[in-house]
This record gives sequence, C-alpha cells and structure tokens, in this order.
Amino acid sequence: MTITSDSAATALGDSGDLVAALRRAGVSGVDGSELARGMYSADASLYRVVPQVVARPQHIDELHAAHQVSRELAVPLTMRGAGTSIAGNAVGEGIVLDTRDLKAILDIDPEAQTARVEPGVVHADLQRAAAPHGLRFGPDPSTHSRCTIGGMIGNNACGSRALGYGRTADNIEAVEVLFGNGETARLDARSGRGSGTTARQLLALAEQNLGHVRTNFGLFGRQVSGYSLEHLLPENRGRIERFLAGTEGTLGTTLEATVNLVRDDPSRRLMVLGFPSVAEAADAVPDILAAGSGKLIACEGMDSRLVALVRGAGRRVPTLPNGESWLFIETAGDDALSILDEVKRASGAIGHRMIEASEEAAALWKIREDGAGLAGISLPTPAHSGWEDAAVPPEHLGRWMREFESLMTEFGLQGYPYGHFGDGCIHCRIDFPFKHGDPHSTGVFKEFLTACAERLATYGGSLSGEHGDGRARSEMLPMMYDETSMALFAQAKAICDPDNLLNPGIITAPDGGTTASQTAHIKPTQPKQDLPWPGMLMTHDAGDFGAAVHRCSGVGRCVAPKTNGVMCPSYLATREEKDSTRGRGRILQEAMDGTLVKGLSDPAVHEALDLCLSCKGCASDCPAGVDMAAYKAEALYQTYDRDRDGQPKRRLRPRSHYILGRLPFWAKLASPMAPVANATMKLPPVAALAKWVAGIDQRRSVPKFAAKTLRRSAKDPQSKTGDPDVWVWADSFTNHFFPQSGLAALEFLRGQGLDVRVIGKQGCCGLPWITTGQLDQAKKLINQATSVLAPYVSSGVPVIGLEPSCLATLRSDAVELSAEEDARTVADGVLTFAELVNRLVDEGRIDLPDLSDVDVVAQPHCHQSSIMGWDVDQALLDMAGASVTKVAGCCGLAGNFGVEKGHYEVSVAVSETNLMPAVRRQQSAESNEGRRSVVLADGMSCRIQLDDLADVPAIHLAELLAQASSESASHGSSRSS
Repeated sequence: MTITSDSAATALGDSGDLVAALRRAGVSGVDGSELARGMYSADASLYRVVPQVVARPQHIDELHAAHQVSRELAVPLTMRGAGTSIAGNAVGEGIVLDTRDLKAILDIDPEAQTARVEPGVVHADLQRAAAPHGLRFGPDPSTHSRCTIGGMIGNNACGSRALGYGRTADNIEAVEVLFGNGETARLDARSGRGSGTTARQLLALAEQNLGHVRTNFGLFGRQVSGYSLEHLLPENRGRIERFLAGTEGTLGTTLEATVNLVRDDPSRRLMVLGFPSVAEAADAVPDILAAGSGKLIACEGMDSRLVALVRGAGRRVPTLPNGESWLFIETAGDDALSILDEVKRASGAIGHRMIEASEEAAALWKIREDGAGLAGISLPTPAHSGWEDAAVPPEHLGRWMREFESLMTEFGLQGYPYGHFGDGCIHCRIDFPFKHGDPHSTGVFKEFLTACAERLATYGGSLSGEHGDGRARSEMLPMMYDETSMALFAQAKAICDPDNLLNPGIITAPDGGTTASQTAHIKPTQPKQDLPWPGMLMTHDAGDFGAAVHRCSGVGRCVAPKTNGVMCPSYLATREEKDSTRGRGRILQEAMDGTLVKGLSDPAVHEALDLCLSCKGCASDCPAGVDMAAYKAEALYQTYDRDRDGQPKRRLRPRSHYILGRLPFWAKLASPMAPVANATMKLPPVAALAKWVAGIDQRRSVPKFAAKTLRRSAKDPQSKTGDPDVWVWADSFTNHFFPQSGLAALEFLRGQGLDVRVIGKQGCCGLPWITTGQLDQAKKLINQATSVLAPYVSSGVPVIGLEPSCLATLRSDAVELSAEEDARTVADGVLTFAELVNRLVDEGRIDLPDLSDVDVVAQPHCHQSSIMGWDVDQALLDMAGASVTKVAGCCGLAGNFGVEKGHYEVSVAVSETNLMPAVRRQQSAESNEGRRSVVLADGMSCRIQLDDLADVPAIHLAELLAQASSESASHGSSRSS
C-alpha cells in the first residue's frame, strides 16, 4: 500500500488505537495527548503538521517495534532528533519518534579514531566524551549543544568547520539501518561493499546509470539536495552508509552509527576580516581559499546588522575590524599564523583583527551560532526560514550574492545573509509577508523561492546546502535536477521504502509521485487569536501576545542537556519537552492559534507551564528573546482574572497564590510581631497547618521574618539635610527577611566616607503578584513603587536595590506593566550594589578590600543573570583578588516555585544540576591554610534553597565586602597599636 502525504491523515484511524498498538508492541513513552501532539506539531521550520501520536523510545528494539506497527497499520513514521530542522524535515502526520533517550555512546576507539553511538547521542556529549583522548567529531552545526548524531545523519549536517572537517557524510564509517521495507542492514566501509538485498539493489541502480550519476552528482561539496547518489559509485567504493546521509529519514532509520573522529588541535587561531558589504566579502572567498592552501578550518560570514542586534540587547561583542560584513577565518597548526597572514594579504579586506583571547573567540562564535534566532527577530516584521541555505560553488558566491540581494529587492523583501561562505552556503531569514488567517498570503513566498531556484540553477547551485529539502524545497527539486535524476530518486525510494511510510512527501515518492506542497501547513498563515484585555504591554511585540509567543521558532537552545547559562532549568531536571521553553512556546502558539489547544485556560497550557520557574533565563539565553516568565504570568492572568471576552472576572485561584503570591503584604502585617510569628512556626502542628493553608510543601521551611526591618534598623537619629551620596531602596524581601544585606551595604559604603541613606517611603515591586498572574494588583504596586522611586532616581543621586529579583522587576517587568513615564525613569536608573561599587571604584571614591585569601562559590540569581547580568559582580571580585567559581543555572527555588506543593522534587533536581555539586566540591576540597571559603548568593530564593537543602549559610556581596573591610580595618588597628 502506498501512502501519499495528502492522503496520510485519512489512513491513520483513531489515535487511541494507534497508541494502544504501539504500547502492545513495547514502545515506551507513547503519548497521544493534545499536549504532546501540539508540542511536536512543529520543528524549527515554517510548518505545522499535527501528528497522531508521539513516542520516545528507550531502547533500539523499540525502533523496530514502531516500524512494525507503522507497516502493519500503514501509518507514516517520522524520525526526530532535537527537532531543530528548519525545512520541515521532522514533522509528520502519523507517528513521530523522538530519539533523544537513545543516547548511549557505545564505544570510543582512540587508536582507530572512531566512536560508535546510538542515534540520540547529542553532538556536544560526543565531543565531551572524545575530548580526553584529544579527539572531536569534525562537523559542528550551530545547534551542536542539542542536535543528535542521528539527526545530523538525516540532514547531512555540516556546520561552521565543515571546510576543514567535512560534512557528516564524510565522517561516517558504518551504520546499522532499518530500511522502510523492514530489512535491517549493517553497512561498514571497512568490510567492503554493502551486503543485503536493499544494498545490492541500490548499488545496481548506480551501476545501471554510471554516466548520469558521475556527471550530475557530487559536483561540489555542498550539493546536498535530493539523494547523494555519487556515494554509490564504484570509484567511491559503493558507500551506502554515506549515501544515507541527507536522506532525511525517508529511506531508513539509523539504529547505530560509527563515526570518524579527528584530532582536536587546541592551537586553533581565529582572524576576523572586515569588508564594505556582504557581496564584497563573498567576492573575496575564492582568493582566501586559494591562499589558505586547503588548511582553513572555517571561513564564516556575518552581517553587521546581526552584530548590532546583539549589542542592542546589551550583550558584549568583542571589538571587530572596520566593515559592514565580516569573515571569520580559522586555521590551526604550527603554520597557522603564516597561513592567516597570506589570507589577509590575498583577501583585500579593509580591516582585520587577530582574536587572541579564547573568551573573545567564544563570544564571536556564539553570535555566529545564534544567527538563525537573531535573524528571525532582526527586522521590523518577523523573518522566516524557507529559503534558508542555498549553496553555490564558492567561485560563484559573490555573483550569486548580488543576484540574491537583487531578487529580495525586486520582491520587496529584507533579510540579513550570513553563513558558511567558504563552502558557498548562505543562510538568510526573510520577512515574507505571511498573514495569519490568510492561506493565500503564501504567494510572494512561492514566487520568490521559484525565482531563486531558477537563478540558482544557472550557477550549478544546490537548493539546500546542509539543512535538507524537507517541505520547503522538495517540490522544487525538478528545477535543480532533470527527469532522469528525479526518476533515480523515486527508484531509490521504492527500493528502500516501497510503501512510502517514512517521512512521506519529502524529497520524492516511490512512484515518482508528488511531494509535499511547500505552501501547505505554513504556520504564519493559520488563524491567530488576540487578547482583548491583555495584562502585559508586550512592548517588544507591539502589544501582541500572539506575536510574542510566536517568537519561538524552535531553534531549541533550551533543550541542550547541559548549559552554561540559565535556560531552561526545568528541562535540565526532567528532560521532558513539555518542560522546555520551546515546548511551552509551542503549546502557547497552539492556544493562540485556537486549533488543537483551546485557549490559555486549556489544561494543556497549565500542564506545560506548571514547572516553569519564571526564572527569565530564556529572556537572555534564547536567541529569539522569548520571555516565558512574562507569558506564564499573562496565561495565569487570562485564566483566573478574565472571562472569554476579556472582561474582569475573578476565578478561585490555587491557595499558594493568595499567600505566597502576596507574601510582601503578609510580611508587612506580621512585621510588628515578627518574633512571635517566628516562634509559633517552630511548633510542628502549627507549622504544618500554616504550610497546608499556604500551599507550601511540608518538606520546606517557612521563611523567618526579620526581628527588625531594614527601614527601622537604618533610621538615622540625626536629622540630615540635602542629598546623600547614595539612596538605598528597601525592597520588601530585604526589608522584611534579609535586612542584613542592606545593613552591610550601609556599613561598607559609609565606611568609605559616603553619606548613604535608606529611602523612608515604602514601595513594593509586586514580583509575587506578577509570577502568579495577579497583574491588576501588580500594576497598582508597580505604579506606586515607581512613583515613589522616580523622584529619587531623577535627582541624580544613585539609587540601589539589594534583592536582584526585585531590582530586575523594576528594570524589566515595570515597563511591561505600566506605561507611566515614572516606570521608564526607574527602569533606566536603578542600580545593583555591584554596579554602584564599580562606578565608585572607577571614580576613585572608594577602595575595594583585599579578597585574595577568599575562595568564592557564587550563585547569581536567575533574574540578575537574565536582566542585569553578573559581569560587573565578577569584575569586582576579580579586582579584589578573590578566586571565583560562578555557578551556572538556577538554584531551583525561584521564589514561589520551589516552595509550592508539587514542585519540591523538581526544585531539588534543578539545584542538583549545578548548585549543589559546586557547593559539595567546595566543602570537600582541602582547605588551604590562610584561605576561607564563601558561598555568595544575593537572592533571597538562592539563600533559602542553600539553607534548606544543604544547611549552607550564603551571604550577599555587600556582606562579603563589609566583612572584609571590617577585618582589614581591625587588622590595621591591631598593627598600629
């Protein structure tokens, strides 16, 4: 039976029957829920195709079982790795198999320089495993932190260093594959030509068409569209395992792969060349390649407008040479510098710079890796994939680039090109004028892609340079290949997958039938709802909540199994797609599209959002600028405080919202009798009842109220006139729970001769109200707080806050909730303690104490990392001489989150990803004589988590500086006496 893409849905039957069949066959993690289907309805492409069922196999045998069910029920099957495919390669109507749990690295052979892996092994994990042997897997896509080896084989992924290390196909030594016809084959180049019926038929197909294959395939390195038949040629030793690379799961499923590893040269050198334009940078490529004498590892292009976007977001960009476009040139070896000198002379660049510091090199490569996400938000209107990575022989790149830019102008489109210039491969996200609810708005998209394909063919180019054809380009393959080539594709498909069950509609069909339409199932043309009464202003998306949640384009940095940033702590703990920023983004998109998920109050939305810590890590770590904390607040607000028409209507909230979500209010009431309240909470029955009422997990402690608030403790009995040198804002958490942080700031700054005073008026930022979606009340509190603080900020006297989460709320959420000028004034003016101290040190007004005997383990608060950044704190500690270990990620408590019933296990698991191991390492390390260890955590949540889980006292930066200054003064006094 042959299934076409268009008729697949009618053959599927009930999803419940399919779920039952897969479970009977022994397939794990089978899920036919709206939540799962919604999350897996999209990859990183334009397309949305809802599957019948999703499964996450736990063993290779389950891949066999899923294939068997697919064949028995004639249900299409689509393989998926990290889900970052941008041509629509990883979405399908039937069964979608997520292979990320098949992640065993079975063997690394340092002598043979090979690795044997399961298909779900993440590229970065393989690199980490190979590194102790001085080896690495050569290709390194920009998604290397989360893409899988199976996915890389499916797409024939290349990456920035393919110029030196080759494509994935060039690095495959052997595969075990399950073909769509049911045959399992072991294809190993070391044992000669492939064996088995399917292998023999494929080799015979090439032998019968030797002349055509030799003259039409393998003409340049990035010709990866269609099937790479050149690998089947006898002079290429009939490398079927390499032929399968780039077939996008349409012929078979990789069960196991043996890949080559290369020596990882730690002496790689990076030079950046500047050019007046992208086209002129492209013109220089042939001469650069010739000067590089085949020893260049990378030659990557980057547009200045993408760099400007990074700078505009407040992120540091290393100094770049003159130019509006840059080429990153990398090589290695003893002659690296002389090669780069030759390249520089041959390039005709208007500027150059050698990048000596590894930190700077890493920062530049990170911008390049984030290219797709940055490009998607770089224009006034959304930019899309689709014409993503066409390639031409490098000698034609300059001419093709000009023609491509001319075509964009002709069609009234914009896009910022970047990519693998040394390989002739260009990426570009383009602002196609799609309209939600208008399927006919694909006209310009279709016409532009057709025009590009026609022009590209004149250069002997390839529609895809590394990301595959998928739904975006398969329909255009007859514009690149003649009838004979297309017939060969269909014959190869018929040999391997005669019933057209594997990713049907992609590349070809077994009978030469039609492929998937490139204009069908495009997400930006589907209906999108608006919120009639939004709580957040969504300033970055013109007030459009639907546009905000559609920022998520699926690039998937949030699903990296390891991270040096904050995003996404819940995914790191559970490894479930629903607990990632992307998974939540997909469900919110479904809710706003009004199709699979019915609005923001749908249970699927709240299941996806339940384990979001509102850490705001995605606001800084996601290249597309997704702010899931804000989206969660809006979803809660719409669910509990608005009816279907957007009108105010209160619904009963979870108990924790009324207590933990209004904690500053209760703290203010309890303040006069804080000692009594603390004593009462020591009585187990009372504490248990109080926790139940508040929705607190019984394993959690209850935060202790300060016996005396900061505002009361800091009152100066002497009446002072005039402005001080510094104003301190007593936020609710510092004021009522950790006044010692504020008192330490006063002590340190006053000890330096400064007049420092605490603002006497009250003002709460409303953070707990925001995180629980009580946005009407939060807006009132924000307006009150900013009206209090604005005159102080406007006076020119520095105003600092001590609690990072409260300060971050003023710097970000305030302008999302309030359109008042005071909110903007305060957001632009309030400072962290570290920012103030750094400014005063630069001005020569204060001195830092000597911390050269201190070992610091620092847990930056998530909101500080995401909104203000922790670089200034790091710089201060470095200047003071401290030895600093900065902990990545979130502490796991995150305000209300880790305290609430139902979140304890995940909260602990999040803490175990980074924080607790770092603290244990510090505790177990042999203490050096004369040195002391400190755990630094400015945030209230982080300190409570450390106290609860490890009985570790943590201190604020102000406390560390105050203590060190006091000890220094005491030692000085002792010496003088």
